[in-house]
Amino acid sequence: MTERYIGLMSGTSLDGVDAVLLSMDAQGRPRVEADSFLAFPLEIRQQVLQLQPVGPNELDRAARLGNELARLYAEVVAQLLAEQRLPPSAITAIGCHGQTIRHAPHAGYTLQIGNHALLAELSGIDVIGDFRSRDVAAGGHGAPLVPAFHQHVFASETENRVILNIGGISNLTRLASGAAVIGFDCGPGNMLLDAWCQRRTGAGFDANGDWAASGQLHAPLLQQMLSEPFFRLPPPKSTGRDLFDLAWLEAQLVRQPDIPAVDVQQTLLQLTAHSIADAISRHCPDTRSVYVCGGGALNGALMQALQQQLPELLISSTAELGLPVHQVEAAAFAWLAWCFCQRQSANLPDVTGASGLRVLGALYPR
Repeated sequence: MTERYIGLMSGTSLDGVDAVLLSMDAQGRPRVEADSFLAFPLEIRQQVLQLQPVGPNELDRAARLGNELARLYAEVVAQLLAEQRLPPSAITAIGCHGQTIRHAPHAGYTLQIGNHALLAELSGIDVIGDFRSRDVAAGGHGAPLVPAFHQHVFASETENRVILNIGGISNLTRLASGAAVIGFDCGPGNMLLDAWCQRRTGAGFDANGDWAASGQLHAPLLQQMLSEPFFRLPPPKSTGRDLFDLAWLEAQLVRQPDIPAVDVQQTLLQLTAHSIADAISRHCPDTRSVYVCGGGALNGALMQALQQQLPELLISSTAELGLPVHQVEAAAFAWLAWCFCQRQSANLPDVTGASGLRVLGALYPR
């Protein structure tokens, strides 16, 4: 019997909510039926950013913002159902990632907000959320979680592949025949590029990387940024805005003053490309192809820089494997909701560092 799930993903890029309608057949084979998107209002984006650093009245602000996010999630669910002319009863469950505001596995926690109970109330659909905490409780990073989905849908017996997601943070999954799946965060993806572009141009992002492409690489700044200890850590490892935020960038620029803003943008683009290429070169030997998803796959200048750093590899997008770049992560959380309903483990201890396989998520009944 085929079941339908909706996956919701709002990531570190803070552009909005991706929603995917995923059907799962009796053999556990997924198929994306449709997708939808709802942009974050500027006020919501600002409130998320204001919760990243320690500040006053955090509990109240986080709870109120969680409610607003749940309303946005419910809106995009209703939008997707209306587009597909489906009632809520046609959906087995929603898999909701929530919005990460703190990620501190070294301290034993990761925090995503979004009020899943309110989402269940508003949508009339069971909600599965809080996927990361169970892995953290087992000693893992709780991230990245999508490699298990990548393995399920993208693994090949004939080609050693890397699935590369470039969202706010970049993360990769190595899929090699006869070898364990590995995956980890490489470093900043679009996060610093978007933040610097917003600050210096007012635009939310650098479309196609055109502004960055008009600048010049500042080699000393690049080398200084690449000296960040995170890049030298072995996997498993994960990161986020807790490290790579505007304050981190400003601290770098204090040591390299008077660089034209456009040159900073080009250097940030090269930071993303270099850190990804280094991660692939060191940890993914014998890789033949890299399939990119996430918003970074739409940045032509970044894709070109990545190809220049890895000239021997074929760089393309996950669309070549049947999933458009904007669908992959939301589809992964729909699949994670299916795994929960099957009471099937969905973490990969080799990826996250957890002490064993665990069923991920918590149920919020409709």
